[in-house]
Amino acid sequence: MRSIKIFLGFLWHIWFYLLIIVPIIVFLPILFILTLKESWYPQFYWFARHFWATPILYGMGCLPVVKNKQKLEKNQSYVLVANHGSMLDIMLMMYVSKRPFVFVGKKELVKTPIFGFFYKRVCILVDRSSATSRTGVYKKAFKRLQNGLSICIFPEGGVPDDESIILDSFKDGAFNIAISQQIPIVPYTFLDCKRRFPFSWYRGKPGLLRVLSHPIVPTQGLTNEDKEGLKTQVRRLILGGL
Repeated sequence: MRSIKIFLGFLWHIWFYLLIIVPIIVFLPILFILTLKESWYPQFYWFARHFWATPILYGMGCLPVVKNKQKLEKNQSYVLVANHGSMLDIMLMMYVSKRPFVFVGKKELVKTPIFGFFYKRVCILVDRSSATSRTGVYKKAFKRLQNGLSICIFPEGGVPDDESIILDSFKDGAFNIAISQQIPIVPYTFLDCKRRFPFSWYRGKPGLLRVLSHPIVPTQGLTNEDKEGLKTQVRRLILGGL
């Protein structure tokens, strides 16, 4: 019985990566054209959200359910944050947010075949071992915010190897950006992604993907001295949902 579960889990992960790659191949010309100009990013995001992220979630049998969804202002940029425990987090965040945002993500994903090509063209990449890279992220994020986009960061900075950790400590990046640009933070708790599709190749199953949308956290008037308090406040919201 255990061998069957392991085999099915393996097939489950293979199916996921096929769902990632096949739409990119099918829509390759459109996706490539939409990445030629930075000003076309909102169109790229709309297309990727509807023809890539959403089909992946439903193709995996993982149905999103968003509770207490907050109304985001049309002409306001935000910093979107959530707990991170699965590759599904990327697609789920795109499903949750109709407003286009740019991911700040680890540089290592560039090595992923096919997906990595577009990842490096549309995301803000960070090498967490490099102080120069981390500084460069802020400059790129500020430019995207000035263009009316939002920014998404998973503030844990990665997925901990110890799966018993419910929510890892938060890095400063999201909060530095939010305070320096005086833009609100939108926290989400993803309740099921880690269970539905863990990084272990031999576990996971279809089911609901519940999302708790927490009250928007303002940063107007905050300074760098308020960063730790802001970080603690947001982490408590997300952890409370878990």
